[in-house]
Amino acid sequence: MAVGLVLREAAILGWGGALLVGLAIARAVTVVDVAKIRAAGFEMTWRGEPRRVRVARGEFVKLEAELRNRDARAASFSGLRAVASPELDVTVEPTVGEVPASGRLRVELSIRAERVGRHAVHGLSLELEGPPGLFEVPLTFANPYGVEVLPGSCRGLLRTARGGRSRRTAEQGRPGPLAGEGDSLRELREHQPGDPFRRIAWKSSAKRGQLLVREYEREERDVVWIVLDASVELWAGAPGSAALDRAVDEAWTIADRHLRGGDFVGLAVVAARTLSWIEPGSSPGHAMKIATALAHATSCLDPDRSGLDEADVVARVLEHLRPLDPRAAAGVRASDPDRVARRADRTTVARAPFRGVVVAAPARRERILRRYLGAFGMGSPPRLEPDRPRSDLEIGRILGKLARERRRPSLVYLWSPPPDPATRPTLEKSLQALPKRRFELRWISVPIDTGIPTSERGLPRVVGETVGLRARAALVRGEQSLRRLGVRVDGHRPRGREGGA
Repeated sequence: MAVGLVLREAAILGWGGALLVGLAIARAVTVVDVAKIRAAGFEMTWRGEPRRVRVARGEFVKLEAELRNRDARAASFSGLRAVASPELDVTVEPTVGEVPASGRLRVELSIRAERVGRHAVHGLSLELEGPPGLFEVPLTFANPYGVEVLPGSCRGLLRTARGGRSRRTAEQGRPGPLAGEGDSLRELREHQPGDPFRRIAWKSSAKRGQLLVREYEREERDVVWIVLDASVELWAGAPGSAALDRAVDEAWTIADRHLRGGDFVGLAVVAARTLSWIEPGSSPGHAMKIATALAHATSCLDPDRSGLDEADVVARVLEHLRPLDPRAAAGVRASDPDRVARRADRTTVARAPFRGVVVAAPARRERILRRYLGAFGMGSPPRLEPDRPRSDLEIGRILGKLARERRRPSLVYLWSPPPDPATRPTLEKSLQALPKRRFELRWISVPIDTGIPTSERGLPRVVGETVGLRARAALVRGEQSLRRLGVRVDGHRPRGREGGA
């Protein structure tokens, strides 16, 4: 049309105008056609009743969905994809196709969980094609499906039923000749001052002519503590390759091994503050309690661990709420966070795949908004400021507390980067002040360079290699410092309770 105007040629001008009119008609036909299909009933549903699945990290799970078309005409689409959390690797089949008239199309999603926590497949997105085939209309179906991801070595725990009379965990342990309250009679001995009268064997005493008491024996079991450093900087890296990803898996492996052996296992997840504290136990449900705490206590939803401020959280909640519940989001703006929180609270109760999400936020409004993120598996990136100085103080406090526990631990595993004396003197002083011979401490080194990408070419690769070299040098210095303090250091995957200190 520009050429026609310059040359003053009516034929060229008319030809260009006809093209624009044709495109406008094609677009209008596509919009009207898609609107009719949506009005007749074009929706996406999940197959099966539950709206949540529990898997282990690194495990594949398959979900099935249906696209339903109630219109009398077939609906062609292209670019079918899943809208999911970045911690989930989702593959959809088919990606192009056609939903038959008054029919259904089965869609299969293959999901691989890369990181522990609460995540979700928020729905499906596709482009419907109009009759001329020149235009596509994007459609998004908001239908969340929760994926709860536990540590990678939890596959056996998820597949094995525990509890009940015939499915109890084995009562194993290291039987030892320890006197105490038990079920097995050890010996009859002479009465000593302080023995309770209820343990006197009256018949045997009458035969012997002196007071005899029953001595029972109990099984000796270890009291093991798992202490995990969950500082936000350990989440650095792609999902699945960060230092904390591997540390969580290793911590659960050791906890499960001791639980299977009949030991009492406790858990402390530590960062700038104590994120989770579970007293030692050995019941059948204790294993799932520890695995769940490892998966959820390490999240970054709390304000002091999150890279999102309140304005960012409000924007994300409102963006997620609009396609999920248009009525609840109608007339609500991000500039009114109180109103957004009220609408989000009602939607959380009605449609969230996860219930009981706890967020440590000082204000009620922020707790509601961040709970919405966790309840729908949206999560939050870690903050950029490191926790290290405060984490070292908290780790030292926890170790001192364990040394004073009434139920004294026999073995403590600690996952954390080794303290370099040049940069982390606080933790080294705390280790020096620990009472000797109170418990055996095993330090599991967490290399912080595992999440640094080094595959790119040019400057990013050079920077990554440089940072990695510095991190490995600090790790070696820290391990040497720990050995000088008499702490056993395990730089690789721990091998359990066997072996000396």
